[in-house]
Amino acid sequence: MGELMNQLPPEIQVHIKGITKSAGLADDEESYEKMAKGWLDKKKIFEEQIADQDMIEIETLGIEDSKGAVALTYSGSLVLIGPLVDGYRKAAYNSIGIRKNVPDSMVQENSKLSSEVTVNGPIEFEVGPVKSTSSIFKIAVCQDDLDAIEQEEKISEVTVVMTNEFVNVNKDLIPV
Repeated sequence: MGELMNQLPPEIQVHIKGITKSAGLADDEESYEKMAKGWLDKKKIFEEQIADQDMIEIETLGIEDSKGAVALTYSGSLVLIGPLVDGYRKAAYNSIGIRKNVPDSMVQENSKLSSEVTVNGPIEFEVGPVKSTSSIFKIAVCQDDLDAIEQEEKISEVTVVMTNEFVNVNKDLIPV
């Protein structure tokens, strides 16, 4: 296995190998290394943006937790989960366009989680932009002192910034 793949947790290595072909790359070590580099770059961007925005990493977001969150999936997609307001959340799924077998981006204003969101498990929606996601690598929430509107703005802003940076990472992986 390559140097970059070895830097990934085992569960991410397995996932990267599984999605490489759906990204239009050859099923070989060179492609795995490209995908691993992209994933490591996305992880760094996620961690830097979370720190810059003074957000907090958590392990679990309860179904009734009023906080909103942003999550990074094993496949390098972003999921926005807005704060709980009147029983619903705004949710968005951004695959960032590298995979050909999932939608690039989908938004659902009146989403409902069907279960809690946990690291190493998928996000599942009763009503949402997608039925479920790949497993979650990281989850981040806003500080306690923000109201629902401020949380929504911060989560949306950080998601837009990360999405744009992720698109640039993908352009380096798979030039169009």
